[in-house]
Amino acid sequence: MFSKNLASLVAITGLSLSGLASAQGIAGSAHDFSGDTWSGGEICIVCHAAHDADLSVAAEAPLWNHEITTSTFLEYSSGTLDGTVTDDLNTTSKLCLSCHDGTVALDSFGGATGTDFMTGGALLSTDLTNDHPVSIDYNVTDTGLFPVGNASGLGSTIDSDLLFGGNVECASCHDVHDTAGNGALLRKDNAGSALCLTCHNK
Repeated sequence: MFSKNLASLVAITGLSLSGLASAQGIAGSAHDFSGDTWSGGEICIVCHAAHDADLSVAAEAPLWNHEITTSTFLEYSSGTLDGTVTDDLNTTSKLCLSCHDGTVALDSFGGATGTDFMTGGALLSTDLTNDHPVSIDYNVTDTGLFPVGNASGLGSTIDSDLLFGGNVECASCHDVHDTAGNGALLRKDNAGSALCLTCHNK
């Protein structure tokens, strides 16, 4: 009985510490809204909630708490693009765009309709024609891309963890929790185009 209780305590402590590590990454980052009055001084609650969360997007974002955009997007297109781009984005990227498209307020969470909308350089709008395509298949037959493997950044394969259902999404390049501490919430420092060259073989 004691060992079972001890195991439970260790598991709970581990979850608490992993959550703390994420919060420490977000603290002070562009996703730290704790200084805004509408956040109630909290960091996580803008996107996640322990109770009454939206469980329909649990695979993409556990315990989701923010209103999700219903916008239709215009995406980048080019005659040299080998992948298929559609204007119907996957939920993984729509979660990001639920603030960044400017149609849903930052403070539209917990069932409330907010009034504080994204502004400045972080506002992408619904016209993504000058942005990297998202919700696009990572075309492993494209000779301009590294194949999928488990050695991200070594110049031969990309880590499959950068893809979501085999697709490139916003989170392929950006880490919403800012665990790496790079500017613009990038997963990897882009000095010398290092982030770009993680996938692009040219």
